[in-house]
Amino acid sequence: MTLLKKCLMAGAALGAAAPARAQEAMTLDEQVNTMFAEFTGPFVNLIFAPLPGTSFPWIVLWLVVAASIFTIYFSFVQLRFFGHSIALVKGDYSDPNDAGEVSHFQALATALSGTVGLGNIAGVAVAVGIGGPGATFWMILAGLLGMASKFTECTLGVKYRNEYPDGTVSGGPMYYMSKGFKERGLPGGGILAILFSVFCILGALGGGNMFQANQAHAQITQITGDYPGWITGIIFAAVVFAVIVGGIKSIARVTEKVVPFMGIMYVGAALVILIVNYDMIGWAFGQIFAGAFTGLGVAGGFVGALIQGFKRAAFSNEAGVGSAAIAHSAVRTKEPITEGFVSLLEPLIDTVVICTMTALVIIISQQLIIDADTGNYVLNEAGSAIATVDGNSGVALTSAAFASGISWFPYILALAVVLFAFSTMISWSYYGLKAWTYLFGEGKTSELTFKIIFCIFIVIGAAASLGPVIDFSDAAIFAMAVVNITALYFLMSIVREELRSYSQRLRSGEIKKFAH
Repeated sequence: MTLLKKCLMAGAALGAAAPARAQEAMTLDEQVNTMFAEFTGPFVNLIFAPLPGTSFPWIVLWLVVAASIFTIYFSFVQLRFFGHSIALVKGDYSDPNDAGEVSHFQALATALSGTVGLGNIAGVAVAVGIGGPGATFWMILAGLLGMASKFTECTLGVKYRNEYPDGTVSGGPMYYMSKGFKERGLPGGGILAILFSVFCILGALGGGNMFQANQAHAQITQITGDYPGWITGIIFAAVVFAVIVGGIKSIARVTEKVVPFMGIMYVGAALVILIVNYDMIGWAFGQIFAGAFTGLGVAGGFVGALIQGFKRAAFSNEAGVGSAAIAHSAVRTKEPITEGFVSLLEPLIDTVVICTMTALVIIISQQLIIDADTGNYVLNEAGSAIATVDGNSGVALTSAAFASGISWFPYILALAVVLFAFSTMISWSYYGLKAWTYLFGEGKTSELTFKIIFCIFIVIGAAASLGPVIDFSDAAIFAMAVVNITALYFLMSIVREELRSYSQRLRSGEIKKFAH
């Protein structure tokens, strides 16, 4: 009898285990999420922790304070040399015989393709939805300040890059940390370089790769209907691999075409909305300025607008993160400071122009509900954000705002998201590759290994919903900023000496334009 009971109990257990195993198989993503979150949660929480008594992430303050210090230290270089930056991008001072692999314009396009993306579409909608139109003012201010951070890191990137006999180069924060610190007799440069490289690889595989593939698939399925994510992943992986296998020259050739196209397409659509509603542009700017200092009754008021604006700018243009310095290090030049001038245009284009256009369209389309009696914005039921016409937020809010003036815009938005995701992936593949080769050595085998790993993660990203993985990779990207800005403070005097020398030679006529 006992044996029979045991057999019956075992059978029952097996019967119960079968659906349990099926349940486990169905929720594999959730199991991975839970396990990963347990291991990485403390690191993510540390990076994005708010300042005591506020909801302001300390990492955003770290970036904004650094941008302000560099702006003052270099006497508002972003204003003084703006015209010269444009001339450099046009190629007026480019010597084709200089060492390097890409032109100033190609380096700018490659770096921009890594920053211009979903943050400009969905991130701005979140910022304006929570912080109100006033968030736009603080976003613009942070973007203007961030120009000085890009100038500093990209100058150092070129100055301390490695130039190889075959004409290729490797540069970025890991090189100016190790070589710059050693040159100045400072300890710890090698450790900072290793930390930066590790965070860069993690950020490249997650935020610069998996997240992009995941969001692109989500946007495509809104147009085509649902289908397995791995199909999108394999297509993306094949196209990305075809581009990145050719190195930075191949990446630059693609980005110099894709970035202007997608920028003009997106800004062009925004201009159509603004032109049709030209009579509301003045009102929209009035909302931006009033909201910046009063909050117009939005969640968190004035402080809420400031936090959301600064946060969006920091997350969008990556000024101070150090990623762009890797792309700009490949430029053809013998004057490191010239690439600093070129790079300062990035936050202007990314944040001041493209993000502001998105914000203006959302405000003018009147998707945000206003109380007719008070003139203040109406909060949603949770009191956490502004109520919208159809309850939209994020990319859906941007899509609805554009669709109010251009009915077929959701199709354009889907194309924009795919292009933004693709261009971000190929740029971050290069950032991750240079961090990989810094740690594991240069060579074709080492490079091919990373490129294959990168493309495998594209398929995983498109097929799975790995929330904590994305959170961790975002935290890794901003951990790069902690390491990078620490190094910039120690090396910024070198940049000032480069700036002084170049300015003198430019004024004296020693630095001449080249005929092309």
